[in-house]
Amino acid sequence: MTEYAPFDKYLDAHLDESIEELSVLSAQPSVAAQNWGMEECAKLVSEMLEKRGFNTQIMPTGGAPVVIADRPGARSDKTLLFYNHYDVQPAEPLELWDSPAFEPTLRDGKLYARGVSDDKGHITSRLFAIDALLAEEGELPCNIKFVIEGEEEIGSVHLPEFIEKNQELLAADACVWEFGQVNFEEVPMQYVGLRGICYVELSVETAEIDIHSGLGGSIFPNAAWRLVWALGTLKDENERILIPGYYDSIESYTERDVEFMAALPDPANEYKTRYGVKSFLNDIEGGVELRLAEVFQPTCTICGLTSGYQGEGSKTVLPAKASAKVDFRLVPKQTPKQVLEQLRAHLDEQGFDDIKIEFLGGGPAARTDPDDPFIKIVVDTAEDIYGMPMQIVPMIGGSGPNYPFVHVLNQPVATAGCGYPGTNAHAPNENMRLDLYLKHAKHMVRVLKAFSEE
Repeated sequence: MTEYAPFDKYLDAHLDESIEELSVLSAQPSVAAQNWGMEECAKLVSEMLEKRGFNTQIMPTGGAPVVIADRPGARSDKTLLFYNHYDVQPAEPLELWDSPAFEPTLRDGKLYARGVSDDKGHITSRLFAIDALLAEEGELPCNIKFVIEGEEEIGSVHLPEFIEKNQELLAADACVWEFGQVNFEEVPMQYVGLRGICYVELSVETAEIDIHSGLGGSIFPNAAWRLVWALGTLKDENERILIPGYYDSIESYTERDVEFMAALPDPANEYKTRYGVKSFLNDIEGGVELRLAEVFQPTCTICGLTSGYQGEGSKTVLPAKASAKVDFRLVPKQTPKQVLEQLRAHLDEQGFDDIKIEFLGGGPAARTDPDDPFIKIVVDTAEDIYGMPMQIVPMIGGSGPNYPFVHVLNQPVATAGCGYPGTNAHAPNENMRLDLYLKHAKHMVRVLKAFSEE
């Protein structure tokens, strides 16, 4: 019988209750992009924390409110901060869900709902771990704080400023990030860095109204063509981004990064099977080269194009307006401000000064030292649950607001969670496996205990 057996026994016995709490939280819409249910969800999250004895505040920002909570523990000189978010992605297209997006449904050991994995399941599984600690010991092993925002899915627009203004309130020795997962081989992963992002909308207007294409096709400018031509100046056929200076400041990967990537399984076949792609860009076949390219190479991605008529059948119009959503994934040393300036200068130089740029959010990349003692705690304590320590990944291709945590609050940031490759975050039929939910709660008990004893 290990020292953690009583906590594990509690978690095994009360899993259904925790899943019920997650179901209530997931049934509450909180779609940041549509400003739907945000205040209601913030209040619900606050009440869940208050129920565990946390001092809780719902604090305003220029957008969705942030929930802040803290509770003292047995060791007052150690504080762990959990970062999570209560907002979720839009559920559309609704017709592709097998059950309604905001009606949590259990099927085959998984709970289906929008936001159930990203990120509401991570909130409640951590509260579940806290329940076990309080039930067995009557107190927390260390001070615990939560910062749970409502704008992560739209770029955490107001979080950096919020952190800058509330550094004392958010002070801690380390931070557990909002997500984590096992890979396709069921190995728990430790991501110690996130790429940055600069998300923009490019738009152009060439007339006040759409025009009959027979009348205007040969004499009026076409907004759709205008935008397509502008987009065509951003990259060449070899995927090289053509914006002058775009690559000048980037920080390349190190030999240590290559070592970490070489220790990971080759994802090539799994990617091809899961996503239905037949090959990778630039003739990359897989292995370390693929791993390095997917996270250390900055990008320019057209995420969506809108112009003219796109319904069934034909409608012969010359579009008056056109727009495109474009994201730039940034590697260390790049900043959104820098990219915006470079993009504006490039479009002007290419004769596209009529293309408007609207910044929709973003932030720089940030990394935590993989040798930080807190990372070691999180990595090593996973072995008791998963049968192996976590594998360290120096950077993940996705983005998040970790920069102010690392560089303003000066906290090492570790990832851990209950995700897996088939969780369908941001897609129809988002789901969370109950076995991984339980494992994450057990892992967090061990992290909190080990952290307090360090």
